[in-house]
Amino acid sequence: MHINSTIRQGFCRYSKKYLMKPSFKRLMTVFSAAILLITSCKKESDDDTPPVNWPSDSIRTVKTGLNFPWEILWGSDDHIWMTERGGKISKIDPLTGNTVFSTSIADVAAKGEGGLLGMVQHPDFKNNGYLYVAYNYNSGSTYLEKIVRLQFKDNALSAPLVLLENIPASNIHNGARLWITSGGEPKLFVTTGDANNQPSAQDINSLSGKVLRINLDGSIPADNPIAGNPYWSSGHRNAQGLVVANNIVYATEHGPNVEDELNIIEKAGNYGWPSVTGLCNGGEASFCATNNVRSPLWSSGGSTVATSGLDYYNKDLIAPWKNSLLMTTLKDATLYQFKLNADGRSIASTTEYFNGRWGRLRDLCISPQGRVYLCTSNGSNQDVLVEISNPD
Repeated sequence: MHINSTIRQGFCRYSKKYLMKPSFKRLMTVFSAAILLITSCKKESDDDTPPVNWPSDSIRTVKTGLNFPWEILWGSDDHIWMTERGGKISKIDPLTGNTVFSTSIADVAAKGEGGLLGMVQHPDFKNNGYLYVAYNYNSGSTYLEKIVRLQFKDNALSAPLVLLENIPASNIHNGARLWITSGGEPKLFVTTGDANNQPSAQDINSLSGKVLRINLDGSIPADNPIAGNPYWSSGHRNAQGLVVANNIVYATEHGPNVEDELNIIEKAGNYGWPSVTGLCNGGEASFCATNNVRSPLWSSGGSTVATSGLDYYNKDLIAPWKNSLLMTTLKDATLYQFKLNADGRSIASTTEYFNGRWGRLRDLCISPQGRVYLCTSNGSNQDVLVEISNPD
């Protein structure tokens, strides 16, 4: 039960005062106050957000002993697919936590924050077995990133096809979240970081600091902003969360030491970095006006929370989360709920959950039944995969 602290504290002070001088009348007064408190608590539980201190019987540890998991996704085969930064791809039974398939990609080069990062399944994965992954690799002495399609067949990953390569990489700021749109002709969206080269985010001819958009065979869609260029939007520092919901593309982005962002990504949009951080204000106004910079849907303000994974919740299991974006964070180790307004282009309310409970939170995924899965990013084989279900 989630009890409003003001009501609870008031009741405690009230009951202590009267219980010190017991009489039937005073005890009945305390009893009546208790009934009123219970009624208020029930109303709040019914109408308000779920409890921040989630009941332990609605949380389950699915798997332990992981090492820097980066992507978790609910597969169309009803298993959780996971990447770990060192190069491992695993398929996990969400009921038992058993790893039913695991392999490593040989040419992954894990360096700092780099390694095996984003992953997404083809919409027809059950029939064609296609997985798309983003990872860092070495080309001579140059550290780079590429997008590769793999095929899962006969309990093995094979037939690698490079769709996009020579993306600048670094030990920081590699982006690398992937998403495939549904309906019509599917497109693959890819986030890239500035790879520790800030000016590249504003260079339309650089693959760094962008959201990219390609066809599933690696070709460039004819309706991209520039013919033959995978660029879709620019001015990104390090976007590590990406989801498409209700035909709107949302992305999370790391700020430098202030102003982490949640953005709506639009075709040919400029998101300001490195000239603008967060909202356009002060000396940023001129650049914003000249370059038509998009303002974030949400900003962390004067500090950072280290935004990471992002997903859209529209299930009935946890009813107060319906029509919400859920975002994991690393620095403050919190799950954020952004309740969206009906048009999906503004936020009605923001609520924080599980602050610091498991340490750094990297990513999340959602089952068809509405259970939410979180993975941590603490390293040293101490990471876990946990399941969150209905708190009632």
